[in-house]
Amino acid sequence: MAKTKTAFFCQNCGTQYAKWVGQCSACKEWNTVVEEVVQKDEKTSWKPSNSTAKRASKPLLVHEISVEKELRLNTFDQEFNRVLGGGLVPGALVLLGGEPGVGKSTLLLQIALKLPYRTLYVSGEESQKQIKMRADRIHPNSETCYILKETKTQNIFKQIEATEPDIVVVDSIQTLHSDYIESAAGSISQIRECTAELIKFAKETNTPVILIGHITKDGSIAGPKILEHMVDTVLQFEGDRNYVYRILRSLKNRFGSTAELGIYEMQGSGLREVNNPSEVLVSKNDEDLSGTAIASTVEGMRPLLIEIQALVSTAVYGTPQRSTTGYNAKRLNMLLAVLEKRAGFKLGAKDVFLNITGGISVDDPAIDLAVIAAILSSNEDIPIEKGICFAAEVGLAGEIRPVQRVEQRILEAEKLGYTTIFVSKNNKIGLKNTKIKVQLAAKIEDVVSSLFG
Repeated sequence: MAKTKTAFFCQNCGTQYAKWVGQCSACKEWNTVVEEVVQKDEKTSWKPSNSTAKRASKPLLVHEISVEKELRLNTFDQEFNRVLGGGLVPGALVLLGGEPGVGKSTLLLQIALKLPYRTLYVSGEESQKQIKMRADRIHPNSETCYILKETKTQNIFKQIEATEPDIVVVDSIQTLHSDYIESAAGSISQIRECTAELIKFAKETNTPVILIGHITKDGSIAGPKILEHMVDTVLQFEGDRNYVYRILRSLKNRFGSTAELGIYEMQGSGLREVNNPSEVLVSKNDEDLSGTAIASTVEGMRPLLIEIQALVSTAVYGTPQRSTTGYNAKRLNMLLAVLEKRAGFKLGAKDVFLNITGGISVDDPAIDLAVIAAILSSNEDIPIEKGICFAAEVGLAGEIRPVQRVEQRILEAEKLGYTTIFVSKNNKIGLKNTKIKVQLAAKIEDVVSSLFG
């Protein structure tokens, strides 16, 4: 038996108990007492084979600290590299979460199969034969990827010492368990202890570790919230299983920006990187359809063109419906109030349905003008001319407000063949020799008269 001492602590107030209790007697909270390791057996804990005694660190002045450019490992996946901030940092711990069946395991397996580095793929959910079947479909030939079916962390570290991998992938952290904790795999204490052991391994060996995490019914990563604080990077893999497109977002990144976005297309042979998402998010309809407008938005450093569809009809029931897909419903209600108060359009007795095509969600206020244009186009049943797009925010007074990085939005629209873009007259635009016409607007009335006048 491992000489490991454990105790029970309340996660809310920190009170210690000798055994588990349902309610904390100090703070009166229920189900907050979990088991934690107090003292480990050094003989069974992980440590490098050539470990040496470490010197105690001492404080340094800021100007005495030497800064070197951090080296990153190329994952040979442009979208994954972009979201990480340029690649994997040695010693970093990356946590990838997402809905069941969205493609988390497929994404990391195909990255592991393409890497030229020695990679250990640890699976606690699937057998080696199952992973082999998926690997044959994605990337059949790989001489650097090792597959391990194991859930016990002590056995995993033994195999790590034997294979000496450059990158470790764990699928998933909720399936691992450690001998130090007697609770079941997936419990709060097991998740925290297994993550702490992997962090110690990653930092001491400079080996990047990628974890797959389950999510709960409300969309948050399963386990204690401290799990997201312990790791260096938290990625979210999103997508509707009814659509072929998947979006990779960064929720936390100690080594880069959290505003970047990666887009993939799910195919039979795996996930395909989408380098120009504007072409797949905007449909190629030859017919003129009312209720459709094109908006120029920015996700991270990448400009995108998205298609917004609106449907306005007479309310059949007493209360008009306001339904949105991929857009904030409260902001839609605000824009409808602005249209009625400032522009004179009576939409209070009509149903309004709004959809952003492609199954993505956008929070950029620069698509406000495109939303209003799509609503008015459906209400008047007049299609917006092809080649027109929008990039402006709408204020409560009906004014057209400027948006950031408008020049990148204009250049992206020009690159995709659009001839006119509506922006705020308060935007400072320094572009010259552009083929696209930049239409400046101050109020909603200016846009309405230009489109439907």
